[in-house]
Amino acid sequence: MIGGIKSIGKVTALFVPVMAGFYLLAGLAVMIMNFDLVPAAVALIFTDAFTGEAVAGGALGTVIRMGVARGVFSNEAGLGSAPIAAAAAKTDLPGRQALVSMTQVFIDTIVICSITGITIVMGGLYTGDATAADLTSATFDKFLGQTGSVIVAVGLLFFASSTIIGWSYYGEKCFSYLFSKNVVFYYRIAFVLAVFIGAISQLEVVWGVADVMNGLMAFPNLIGLLGLSGVVVVETRKILNAIKEEKKESNV
Repeated sequence: MIGGIKSIGKVTALFVPVMAGFYLLAGLAVMIMNFDLVPAAVALIFTDAFTGEAVAGGALGTVIRMGVARGVFSNEAGLGSAPIAAAAAKTDLPGRQALVSMTQVFIDTIVICSITGITIVMGGLYTGDATAADLTSATFDKFLGQTGSVIVAVGLLFFASSTIIGWSYYGEKCFSYLFSKNVVFYYRIAFVLAVFIGAISQLEVVWGVADVMNGLMAFPNLIGLLGLSGVVVVETRKILNAIKEEKKESNV
């Protein structure tokens, strides 16, 4: 945090790919070794979400709300937070960095979260009151023995650490913009205290506060995106034209 975006980039670039790859390999190993359970798990996810117990119980709206809330919490799509870090990148075309930034949504949500969700349904332990982390650990333990919970714990440690470090930078840049760089030191103290408070608070309270804050960020940001839609179109055309030119040169 003290070293700024360059220090944060070096640290996260080192352990995030390793952490994500390690976790993905474990999840894929579970699915491959128990491939006979995968089709039924995928089918159950869709049927229960849209035509099964969720609809029968009038809980479809809750399912969608929770899905959107957890998806946004996972990939930050639409919050306007990731562009703060992306803006620090050096590139000749903004659209090029935008394409790179889009990959985080795909890898994080479509790949990592899908593997986690399918694995949990395969384990059949989701009917209890266990929290997300405990449920994932219990599921991996079921398929991989005691090694499973160790993999989940290590993965969770790095996922959470990279998130905390990244969000510290987002808030720092926002406070610096709204006030001045002189408040950054006090912001860092407040941030560390907030992390400590969150670590000892009830999980339901933490999720509730996170969802509310995400909504407060998404609302003005989505309005801003609508206002900047023209700029998005222009920059998209620039990057598409640049890609076409690069293809022509490579063919020549």
